[in-house]
Amino acid sequence: MASHRKSRPAGTRVAGIRTPALATAALTSVALLSQSANAAPEADDKPSLEEVEKKVDDLYRQAESATDKYNSAKEKTTKQRKRVDTLLDDVAERTQKLNEAREELGSFAAAQYRTGASAPDTATFLLADTPQDYFDQTQLMGRMTGRQKVAVDDYVTQQSETMKKRQEATESLETLTETQGDLKTAKATVQRKLADARELLSKLTAEEKARLAAIEREKQQEAARKAAELARQQAAQQQAQEQAAQQQDSGSSSTGSGSSTSTAPADSSYATKAEKALAFARAQIGKPYVWGAVGPGSYDCSGLTQAAWKAAGVTLPRTTYDQVNAGTTVSLADAQPGDLVFFYDDVTHVGIYIGNGMMIHAPKPGTYVREESIYYDGQSAIHSVVRPA
Repeated sequence: MASHRKSRPAGTRVAGIRTPALATAALTSVALLSQSANAAPEADDKPSLEEVEKKVDDLYRQAESATDKYNSAKEKTTKQRKRVDTLLDDVAERTQKLNEAREELGSFAAAQYRTGASAPDTATFLLADTPQDYFDQTQLMGRMTGRQKVAVDDYVTQQSETMKKRQEATESLETLTETQGDLKTAKATVQRKLADARELLSKLTAEEKARLAAIEREKQQEAARKAAELARQQAAQQQAQEQAAQQQDSGSSSTGSGSSTSTAPADSSYATKAEKALAFARAQIGKPYVWGAVGPGSYDCSGLTQAAWKAAGVTLPRTTYDQVNAGTTVSLADAQPGDLVFFYDDVTHVGIYIGNGMMIHAPKPGTYVREESIYYDGQSAIHSVVRPA
C-alpha cells in the first residue's frame, strides 16, 4: 500500500534539528552579526581628531600646572635644606659649648671630691636629668662659690638653647622630608602627563597629523587676527591720549599758566627696564621648552619671564601663581611692552608682552621659545596682565 505521508520540504525542522542548508545560513548570519557587533564599538571608541587635540592640550596644561608645583616644591626644598644645614651647624656649635660647660662642672666636682667638700651633692647634680630638676630638690646653689654658680648658669643656658635648636632641627628635617615628597610627586605627575600626550599623538595616522596641523594653523590665523585688532585699539587709544595732551598743553599756553603735561609714560623707568627684559627674552627665542628649566639653555614659561626681568634688575618669584601677585594688575587694553600676560583660571602659563597683541613665551613641551599672539589659545584663556616693576 502506498504511503500517504508527504515528503518534507528541504529546510524544515526534523526532530528539533535544522537541515544542513538552514543551519549553514543561520550560522553565517550569526557570524556576520557578531562581526558587526564587535566592529561597532571599535569605531565608536576611537576619539575624533578634535577630541584628541583637546585631550593633548589638556595634558600639556596639566603638565605645566604640575611643573609649577614642581618648581614651588623645589624652591621650598632648597630653602628648607639651607635652614636644616644652618640649624645642624648651630646645634653642633652649641653642643660643643655644652660639653665645655659640663667639663668645667666636672672639674669642680673632682676638686670637691679631693677635698671632701660637697662631693655627693655635685655628683648628684651632674647625674640629674636637668640641672633645674636638681635645683628643685636641693639647696646646692646656696653652698656653691661664685665661679661655680656662673659655671652652672652657663651650663643651664647652653643646655636649654641646645635642646631648643635640636627640636627646631628635628622639625625642619620633617618639613624637608615632606617637601621632598611633594617634589617627587610633582615630577612624577609631569612625566606621566607628558607620556600620555606622546602616546595619544603616536596613535595618529599621517593623514590625521596633517589635519591636526591644519587645525593649529587655523587657530594661529585667528589669534593673529585678534592680535592685529588689539594693536589697532591700542594705537587708537594712544593717539587719543596724545591729542588730549596736546590740547591740554595748548590750553595751558594760552592761559599763560606755564604748566605742561608730558605725553611720556607715567613711569619712564619702567619702559627702560622693560626694554632690557624684552631684549633678553628675544635673545632666548629658539631655545627649547623644558619643564623646571630656568636657563640658560632651556626654559619653562615662568623660568623665562623670571630670567628676563632679572636681566632688568627685577627679582620675580619662581612660579606663575606667585608671579601673578608680583606687580600691579592692568587691563589688557592698557598692556605695555614688558608686562606679564597670564593664562587660564588656574594661572598655569605666562608670557612677556611685546606689544601689538604679541608676546614672547615658552609654550609647552616639544616646542621652543617664540613670539606668538596672546590669543594663541583663544581670548577666554587670558587670565590677567601684570606690570612687575
